Amino acid sequence: MSARFEEIDWRPTAMGDISLRRRRDPVSGIDVYEVKLGDEFLMSSLFTAGEIALTELGLAELPDAEPEAELDVVVGGLGLGYTAVAALDDPRVRSLTVIDTLAEVIDWHRRGLVPLGARLSSDPRCRLLQGDFFAMAADSRGLDPEEPGRRFHAVLLDVDHSPRHVLHPRHAALYQPAGLRALAEHLHPGGVFALWSNDPPDEQFTSVLAEVFPRSAAHVVDFDNPLQGGTSTNTVYVARTEP
Repeated sequence: MSARFEEIDWRPTAMGDISLRRRRDPVSGIDVYEVKLGDEFLMSSLFTAGEIALTELGLAELPDAEPEAELDVVVGGLGLGYTAVAALDDPRVRSLTVIDTLAEVIDWHRRGLVPLGARLSSDPRCRLLQGDFFAMAADSRGLDPEEPGRRFHAVLLDVDHSPRHVLHPRHAALYQPAGLRALAEHLHPGGVFALWSNDPPDEQFTSVLAEVFPRSAAHVVDFDNPLQGGTSTNTVYVARTEP
């Protein structure tokens, strides 16, 4: 039986101290993995419905693709890996590029310190890339340093708490019309941009999406919250470029 609590790793980073912790849930008896940046909780393996729905809702917006089609996908924000693994579970995905600004988080996966690390590190379709997603999205060279100008069928983003509550001030530009237009240049015609948010649907942001993308929607994802004894929600925004 595992110890009730363990700090697996702690490191200082340019964004603050980041830590990976594991605790045993007293009710279910399962091990829960948590990531903190400074005093903020970034993610927990106890709550993954929104991260998985980000992929499922995003890739579902590619109805024109045949089942045997080959999709190239980018995930911005590695975290505990649930969004990325959900992409690998889609048989249409032929390549997955996962971009995270923190080399420390990528290292957790490559060392197998998190439950999904071995799966992501061993799948030949998956590449874990250390980089600033927001700077890359704004750059005409795009999201693949090895192939400048490369386009993708889907970009799935889960970094900030929401478009209003960002982890770093420089991220805010992405959620404005100019930032979204720059990101859309990295998508194939009919390509999808999907975004996870911890906040309820934001009318101001949905208006910005509609200004840039001809088709967009906000989906509310419900999930059980045993810590609060009820149901909580995330929001997944999905937008599609002109086919």
